[in-house]
Amino acid sequence: MSIRRILSQIVDRSIDRHLARCLLCGSAEEVRFGTCSPCHQDLPALGHACQRCALPLAEATDRQCGGCLQQPPPQACSHACWYYAYPVAQLIQRFKYQRDFTAGRTLAELAAFQLAPQIKDEQRPDLLVPVPMHWRKQLFERGYNQAQLIADILGKHWHIPLDNRALRKITATDSQQKLRRTQRRKNLTHSFVAHPRVRGLHIGLVDDVITTGATQEAAAQSLLDAGATRVSSYALARTP
Repeated sequence: MSIRRILSQIVDRSIDRHLARCLLCGSAEEVRFGTCSPCHQDLPALGHACQRCALPLAEATDRQCGGCLQQPPPQACSHACWYYAYPVAQLIQRFKYQRDFTAGRTLAELAAFQLAPQIKDEQRPDLLVPVPMHWRKQLFERGYNQAQLIADILGKHWHIPLDNRALRKITATDSQQKLRRTQRRKNLTHSFVAHPRVRGLHIGLVDDVITTGATQEAAAQSLLDAGATRVSSYALARTP
């Protein structure tokens, strides 16, 4: 049995035990996708954001941020559901670092529902590709790739195939958490390589959080260099 299938079964069992109650408040009323209606409404919705990088925008009339207007990123568009703030940030951290698959599954299910309107016929990706981890980090440190589990759930809801081997991280880069944007870009230079089978396809790139956008840009550029016609980015949350 593949690692992906084993992880999928673990996640399914984990969420099934909590379907009856809200993950955040414990309520058993109006629970859908692991949260009750009031808690769902209280999540920090991203709102109006840059179409290219999902950076929150103050003016509702703006379509892109100043950075993307000056230097457009390789991805054609980016979508995220929430600010990386309480309680979404805490749920993502539990998912990534504490193996709380229920938290990850809940957010991914909600994201699949909320981002569904963005999956229009003319913008529908042909293939979903999770942002990969270096194999050593995935195997020895975390044990799983959270982006892969999110992409698996999005793909099932949107009926889009997933390919977790179309993009590889070939360089074991330093931790990105405390680096600035320029440092992140330098850290990620030539760290991804895409498989030629993405040629001619519109790729949906999936990750948990868009922070500075450096990871998405590096991964998207690798996919385009391999022949992808378009890359759209999807994430649970975006840092402001």
